[in-house]
Amino acid sequence: MSTTQEIIIAGFGGQGVLSMGQIIAYAAMEGKKEVSWMPSYGPEMRGGTANCTVIVSDTRISSPIVTKFDTAIVLNQPSVEKFEHAVKPGGLLIYERSTIIRPPVRKDIEILPLPGLEEAQKLKSKQVANMVLLGAFLELRPIVTLEHVLSALHGVLPPHRQHLIPLNELALTRGKELAIEAAAEMAAR
Repeated sequence: MSTTQEIIIAGFGGQGVLSMGQIIAYAAMEGKKEVSWMPSYGPEMRGGTANCTVIVSDTRISSPIVTKFDTAIVLNQPSVEKFEHAVKPGGLLIYERSTIIRPPVRKDIEILPLPGLEEAQKLKSKQVANMVLLGAFLELRPIVTLEHVLSALHGVLPPHRQHLIPLNELALTRGKELAIEAAAEMAAR
């Protein structure tokens, strides 16, 4: 049976939205999967809205154009408002807790609020907040391995940022731990 995961990642430019999508795409290629990565951003770039669609599949991808998603990873309020209803029933919506004023309300999807920015600040680098959310996503939907993600980071990060790979690994691990904690908390309810 083939598995396909259709993902939308959205937020403001500068939050690592597009790089998170690239990392998933490169990691999936490392894992010999079929991949589509399609970015979309406003003309203002940093500070403007940005999103990307990533499709990872065991079989050929017929079209990179998707309007309903298995997972949404959102980092700001406008993205929650735009993409909450685009998540398929039974899907997953992960969001950055500190930037969302009106949380998603759907009952037919799994919703995971995460303190990605807070955890990144504990690691003394707010730039890895996206990796915290990515780690949580990969814990809940293990479409690529951590090893492939780390390998992908070598390809995505420019040479002057390669020294940040261990920090990114810590952020990914912390995100995985947060997802495990949240799952245990939900099961206890």
